[in-house]
Amino acid sequence: MYINNSTETQYDAIVVGTGVSGGWAAKELCENGLKTLVLERGRMVKHVEDYPTMHLDPWDLPHGGATPQEVLKDYNKQRRWGVNETKRHFYNKDSDHDYQEVKPFDWIRGTQVGGRSLIWGRQTYRWSDLDFEANAKEGIGVDWPIRYNDIAPWYTHVEKYIGVSGEALNLPQLPDSEFLPPMELNCLENHVKESIASNYKDRIMTVGRVAHITQGAKDGAGRTACQFRNRCDRGCPFGAYFSSNSSTLPAAEATGNMTLRPDSVVAEVLYDDNTQKATGVRVIDANTKEVLEFSAKVVFLCASSMASTAILMQSKSERFPNGMGNDSGELGHNIMDHQLGSGAGGTFEGFKDNYFTGRRPNGFYIPRFRNLGKNSEKVDFLRGYGYQGGASRSNWREAVAELGYGKEFKKEMLNPGGWNIGMGGFGEVLPYHENHMSLNYEKLDKWGLPTIVFDAEFKENERKMKEDWKVQAAEMLEASGCKDVNIYDSNAPIGKGIHEMGTARMGHDPKTSVLNKHNQLHSVKNVFVTDGACMTSSANQNPSLTYMALTARAANFAAAELKKMNL
Repeated sequence: MYINNSTETQYDAIVVGTGVSGGWAAKELCENGLKTLVLERGRMVKHVEDYPTMHLDPWDLPHGGATPQEVLKDYNKQRRWGVNETKRHFYNKDSDHDYQEVKPFDWIRGTQVGGRSLIWGRQTYRWSDLDFEANAKEGIGVDWPIRYNDIAPWYTHVEKYIGVSGEALNLPQLPDSEFLPPMELNCLENHVKESIASNYKDRIMTVGRVAHITQGAKDGAGRTACQFRNRCDRGCPFGAYFSSNSSTLPAAEATGNMTLRPDSVVAEVLYDDNTQKATGVRVIDANTKEVLEFSAKVVFLCASSMASTAILMQSKSERFPNGMGNDSGELGHNIMDHQLGSGAGGTFEGFKDNYFTGRRPNGFYIPRFRNLGKNSEKVDFLRGYGYQGGASRSNWREAVAELGYGKEFKKEMLNPGGWNIGMGGFGEVLPYHENHMSLNYEKLDKWGLPTIVFDAEFKENERKMKEDWKVQAAEMLEASGCKDVNIYDSNAPIGKGIHEMGTARMGHDPKTSVLNKHNQLHSVKNVFVTDGACMTSSANQNPSLTYMALTARAANFAAAELKKMNL
């Protein structure tokens, strides 16, 4: 994929951002015949060509791949997630892209063509009506303006294209996807799965549902089956896992309708008071600081939950003194994430004659079992959680502890260590109006734009939920015969789940929400927001598949409305 250096300034559509949402917006708009400008604030990353560490082993890198402290000083916030020399090039330098925290908030970012689609965890789950109806039933936040049936065909549309491996379970709280063959659980995971089935009527373990091709090939830049290298976040040269770079952006480019412009920082969406429509965007060239304007009939903001909202906040006019589309005052509010970082682990004394093959880039999954209906066990919190985890056999480094040599040392080196297993909770976070972001115009970034300030935290419902999942995890492991079971809790703050959501939520009423059921701004019909900003609740499943489905749905709606001359 090559950068289009066109000097054209007028397009049918503009897409801001190239991550999972932006890539899908580009693909669908271009395939509908729209001349589309795709803007990315970060650098160009070409599939395969720009994956410098994709084949490197630890001994190929200085310090075994560890990043020196002198370098890490530029990554003070990104390092909280874990930055090393195999993938540091896909994470933001905080020294260039800083933000502020009233309370701890981990905003982990990858600013480049492809965004975080290059480094995401690839867990891919549908939501159900349990999720879309929860706010209305419980009087929390506002009601979603859509239900499962509205998005189900678009889940299918997306899944068939990206490739999702997994096992069908026929669970109402976790609808099945269009599946490729699932990856396999190992012997200890299968043992725990059988134990859970024997001891609990409401719980089931399955292998994770992931956006990995496990059989055959998919459209895109030579996408083929997973090689089980587990080096996904370095960039996959096989295109086995879904990324914008290997899949949707090549599809958009193949139409001849896409102009891709990296190093383009979008400062604001431009607005015409007379037509009451957006006319395009104002862009700052990331390298030269030159200010440019591009025009379009429709604008899709897919820059990430916080970045898209920041652009709207910066888009001020006489009509919108507090930011474009902010008639409700909800823009920037209702920040959600998923809480994680705690659970239980243990060891297992059996299966000494078993090992595992390959480096499976996936773990197991236990779907939500709390608050599913009147037959669910009573608990003192709303919503629910799932578990993600894995089992493995420790490696030969245990032999180092022997401090031996000769025949006994060589014998010990041939024996792997024991089996261990861990499972971590993954819980829903409620939308709270007071969890919000704002802009600091006193502290500008290197492009002269205000920096983002976060003021958000988990609250009592999240704390009660976490305590329950820690206890339940330990009980399930003990029931399966695990030893030395321990509960752990890293007290991970909001943001650590890397699923920021909710700052420009969808809803029925313009007085309480920012977007309508088609992801349009209530007050500016030719501006769409389809990334995490649009989410009205967070469910407990990973949200990226839902972003993609909503984006494909909105892009096809926009294309149809343009043809009808309604936008």
